[in-house]
Amino acid sequence: MKDLRIVFMGTPEFAVQSLKAILSAGYNVVGVITAPDKPAGRGRKLQQSDVKKYALEQNLKVLQPVNLKSEDFQNELKALEPNVQVVVAFRMLPQTVWALPEFGTFNLHASLLPQYRGAAPINWSIINGDTETGVSTFFIDEKIDTGAMILQEKISIGEDENVGLLHDRLMETGSSLVVKTLQLIENGQVRTRLQEESETLKAAPKLDRENTKIDWEKPVDEIHNLIRGLNPYPAAWCFLKNNSEEKKVKIFGTKKKKISHKLETGQIMIEDKKMIVAAKDGFIVVEEIQLPGKRKMKVKELLNGYTFNSDAKMR
Repeated sequence: MKDLRIVFMGTPEFAVQSLKAILSAGYNVVGVITAPDKPAGRGRKLQQSDVKKYALEQNLKVLQPVNLKSEDFQNELKALEPNVQVVVAFRMLPQTVWALPEFGTFNLHASLLPQYRGAAPINWSIINGDTETGVSTFFIDEKIDTGAMILQEKISIGEDENVGLLHDRLMETGSSLVVKTLQLIENGQVRTRLQEESETLKAAPKLDRENTKIDWEKPVDEIHNLIRGLNPYPAAWCFLKNNSEEKKVKIFGTKKKKISHKLETGQIMIEDKKMIVAAKDGFIVVEEIQLPGKRKMKVKELLNGYTFNSDAKMR
């Protein structure tokens, strides 16, 4: 049995569950590395990362380097004498950091690698209409998400599941996989395998203004998958043209109806307190929407005080 001295690296809520699981399993976490505090909200007050808040509650030593290559940070890291490092939703590490511990640095990634390497694997698995995904642990190397695989676990994706629900399930599954990976390292039982390269690999690029915009010319399956793959965050968006005004709106919950029609794509119909939008091969029923400067609301609630004219459109 190896005596593990763990440094944990992570920033968002997704990483907190893994840190909790490591501590609950009785492992020795000698330090936590997370992002610097950032100004947020209207008051621009400095906000601590989710990982920092939890680590301080547990009286763990926290480091928040701006530059991972800085000599001061690397000296502080060496002083912790880690022999294994666990990375969950952090940033790319320089080789001087990931190569430091005796038993390596491994990462938890929310996909079945080599599929969905990149920044937003949970979102893209839903956007692409996949029916299963999972989590992987692998040893970090000099490229992004390409290192030797340790463990994987699959889970199914519900037909109408959104990214918020899938995120939370993967967070739980991933935290247990991190502990299983540490157990293998502790017992000297790690057996890695190389990731297989293929021409059919799907990417998980960072989400931006372009790839989160709804194209109403697309089939209903693609539109529905895009919306649920971005719900609740960062949210799919489009323009709403109504009463000679054009507004950027965010769309959340939807249902789809495949049915042939002769309406122009993007045309809005209001029927029985429902907002129905025409797409290429059917209709999207919008259930939740957010107008500029307003909170997210159910369409039924919106229709109590908002009127659509007969030629209102989404585009």
